[in-house]
Amino acid sequence: MTATYDGPAVPETLGDGAELLLGEGRTPVLRLTGPDLPAETVHGLLARHGALLVRGLGLAAPADLGRAAQALGVTPMTEREGFTGRTDFGDGVYGASEWPADEPMCMHHERSYGDEVPGIALFGCLTAPRSGGATAVADARTVLAALPADLVERFAREGWRLARNYRDIGVSWSASFGTEDAAQVDAYCRAHALDHEWLPDGSLRTVQHRAAVVHHPATGERLWFNQIAFLNELTMDPAVREYLVSLYGPDSLPFTTFHGDGEPVPAQVVETINEVYTAATVREPWQAGDLLVVDNLRMAHSREAYEGDREIVALFGDPVRLDGHVLPSAT
Repeated sequence: MTATYDGPAVPETLGDGAELLLGEGRTPVLRLTGPDLPAETVHGLLARHGALLVRGLGLAAPADLGRAAQALGVTPMTEREGFTGRTDFGDGVYGASEWPADEPMCMHHERSYGDEVPGIALFGCLTAPRSGGATAVADARTVLAALPADLVERFAREGWRLARNYRDIGVSWSASFGTEDAAQVDAYCRAHALDHEWLPDGSLRTVQHRAAVVHHPATGERLWFNQIAFLNELTMDPAVREYLVSLYGPDSLPFTTFHGDGEPVPAQVVETINEVYTAATVREPWQAGDLLVVDNLRMAHSREAYEGDREIVALFGDPVRLDGHVLPSAT
């Protein structure tokens, strides 16, 4: 889902010897000359650009990302409703999603399906891959403007639904909800606007209804904010999907998305969304020690396929409850 850009970087000198590098198709890079993280500068640039790669901090361990979050005043969130396994390093720092190295991860906003969503996402590069593996970004305002008007209008009117089935394929419900107590899962679902039911075989099915277009709480700008394409069943490997359908039935896949009225999302819609994301993508290759700061509401992010070792840690924080984001129950 990413493209390679090599536009020249234009430097802009900031205070304290810091330098901002800007280039077409590239994530802005704040290059530091000292060990301190200038929080005011970072937040100012984040408001301008939506995402910022900070280079020169020398992040070397998961705890370093936690310290960077503290320096920026970011309040960490606990991982819940995850789709892949992550190593928990404590203090809100997690390992990158466990995802095959040879498969790209499509554009998405972290936990856009939650009733409370991260306002900011931090990624730290401890080991840069030999090739590929960039965490690219795409501006949700640009994506919204580029999508076909009729596609946007329907999702803006109806929202979208996410259905999940927790079986023996993928992340278990106990791992996703952080407990092995079914009663606690019941309480979580009631508190966070998830319709849920326990099936006779002990598996869990959840459905949540969320807005697809939201307003940024700081700027009021309209944003394409969802995971309609990323979490649709059509993004699965066709052979895997066919096997799972034969095993469990068409309504029991680990995840899929629907129009807000419950109708399936056609393949053409998924393809169109992903094509627009690709056109809006900007990227900067990782270097060891880098910190990527992302406004999770304004910017979607993805991950390229890669070769070699790649160690990225993540922290999601500053939770936000968006007006109108939680839509009426499916039942």
